[in-house]
Amino acid sequence: MIPKTMSTQHPDNAKMPQWASGKNIISNEDEIEEAYIAYRDFGIKEVMWDAEGKDVDTHVIRKLFSKNREFFDKNVLGRDIFLTYRVPNPLIEGAERKILNETLNSIPLNYDVANRVFNRDIAPVFEVILPFTTDYKSMLNVVKFYEKGIVNTENIELYDNVHVKDITGKVLPEKINLIPLIEDKDSIFSIQSIIEKYSEIIKPEYMRIFIARSDPAMNYGMLPATLLAKYAISGMQKISQKSGIELYPIIGAGSSPFRGNLGPDSIKKALSEYDSYYTFSVQSAFRYDYDDISVKNAVSMINSHKPGNPEIFNMQMEEDIKAIINSYSSRFQKIIEGIARPINDVAAYLPKRRTRKLHTGLFGYSRSTGDARLPRAIAFVGALYSIGIPPEILGMSMLSGMPERYHKLVDELYKNLYFDIRSSARYFNYESLNYLKEIWKVDTGIIQMIKEDMNYIEDNMGVSTENSYSVQKHNIFSTLFLLAFKNKKFDEVEKYAYEMSLLRKFVG
Repeated sequence: MIPKTMSTQHPDNAKMPQWASGKNIISNEDEIEEAYIAYRDFGIKEVMWDAEGKDVDTHVIRKLFSKNREFFDKNVLGRDIFLTYRVPNPLIEGAERKILNETLNSIPLNYDVANRVFNRDIAPVFEVILPFTTDYKSMLNVVKFYEKGIVNTENIELYDNVHVKDITGKVLPEKINLIPLIEDKDSIFSIQSIIEKYSEIIKPEYMRIFIARSDPAMNYGMLPATLLAKYAISGMQKISQKSGIELYPIIGAGSSPFRGNLGPDSIKKALSEYDSYYTFSVQSAFRYDYDDISVKNAVSMINSHKPGNPEIFNMQMEEDIKAIINSYSSRFQKIIEGIARPINDVAAYLPKRRTRKLHTGLFGYSRSTGDARLPRAIAFVGALYSIGIPPEILGMSMLSGMPERYHKLVDELYKNLYFDIRSSARYFNYESLNYLKEIWKVDTGIIQMIKEDMNYIEDNMGVSTENSYSVQKHNIFSTLFLLAFKNKKFDEVEKYAYEMSLLRKFVG
């Protein structure tokens, strides 16, 4: 059974769940309870256990069983419900690379625990997610390390025909499945060659492929991120038709429109937008910023979703998509570089919901450094909303100069573009532009580009800022937020940031 819902530990929730031990932070120990609740209360079929960017608890299976042995006797981990590690990419996370060893070594340990408790030959953990996959060799590094660096060590002779397995027991499972998490446009454009080369060597029975939705948006803009998700699914269909291997795509979308607009209120549209995807991430804002009944109903809807057949792009469509993405991202990145300082300054005052290690990069997930160092995607989105400039609008005026066939292609592929823009543009606050100049001395040309993007939306997309009570309240808080920041009233800055996140039902 391939799970269709995946609970993740993204810190994007405004509200705190009642079971959390801390007032504002979901601790690493809380995440055991969180996983159990995801299975039992929400009906989520898979939990992503994150070892990337945090201290991971590798004794998760033992602790889950201690929550309710009867539940896990009836709902078998590894058969009915699933727990999947996200491991650090050792080629990128230099300081964290030993955590890969620690995490993979816990897979046989968890197998032994499950087998001892329930006497079943079923591995509770047998798949791992590799972030920022850019080539097939990085995938081979992980699966081969597990096979040769962990499983095969059981045959090492210690002395006098005494082997490691005589001391520690046989190492099971003998193999793991690797789920590549692909997050940048060049790798998505090359997805066929990456997956085909890996599958030729490993010959897996099936593959799950994880396409990021947040970091591509942060790197290139909302519209390019959506087109990249469509490009990826077309590439996967070509791989499947060519090789016959079954592929099960995963989309990593969040509640904010910028990060995919996947929340209980917009679930039908999200399933329509990403119709050909098999598994959907159910992030923290999805689970904790809505009432439990809405969450359960939305999860049930995903679990019963039957993926549609994806459109396969011809060469001309692929070239047009690349041209749109490159043109759009050029404008988007120029604006972001111009307002990087306010984004970073403001991000520090957003609600913190998880214990995470500090991590910055150039345009999101990139591990390089450069002219614009930015926070992670959730803080990036939350900062821009708090300032009063929803990131969804940035770059949109690029559409004004596109050839007609590009417009038709965007309309065909991005079904809910207008809905996503309407959901976000209502939070735009024109007063923010004056504060950007006053507080951070943002270049006049950058301010003008932001104005042009919003004017394009108002003039050409039939979208105007909304005057509902909650939106007006958000705009007032945004102005007060900037006024407090200007006057260094940082306690008030934090309060207004929190109040705005409650109104939106997500931090970022």
